[in-house]
Amino acid sequence: MDLNLDGNALLVSLVIGCIGFVCFVYGKKQQRLPQMVAGVALSVYPYFVPNLILMAAIAVVILVLLWVAVRMGA
Repeated sequence: MDLNLDGNALLVSLVIGCIGFVCFVYGKKQQRLPQMVAGVALSVYPYFVPNLILMAAIAVVILVLLWVAVRMGA
């Protein structure tokens, strides 16, 4: 694990974590499990992914899966 994060990776992980926090709080208030799960995932995984492109790609995948889950009525 690369602990030498540059400023860009730190900024991207902060933005992703904030989006995760908002998703989690919204899911908790509305009692919606998909938003809560996506929020936790978005808040936690940036700690384990040092690659900037991979970090952004995983965030996009999680948000697309959340969108699909909401569209399917979950």
